[in-house]
Amino acid sequence: MDEQPFSFQIAKNQSVFLFFKGKQIKIMKGKEAEKLVSRLHAAKDEKEIQLLLAKATGNFKHGNERK
Repeated sequence: MDEQPFSFQIAKNQSVFLFFKGKQIKIMKGKEAEKLVSRLHAAKDEKEIQLLLAKATGNFKHGNERK
């Protein structure tokens, strides 16, 4: 996780948009989003943030994606 492929954006309504290499891959709302935001704010460094975002996105890549 030395790269930073994941990013996020928090909307006014507290929804969290998750991105992988600039493409939106997931939207989180409600309690799930609140929990993620609190963990992101408590993260010590960028590496921990990337790990939290990777876990939040789940298994979205299966190896058969086109390049």
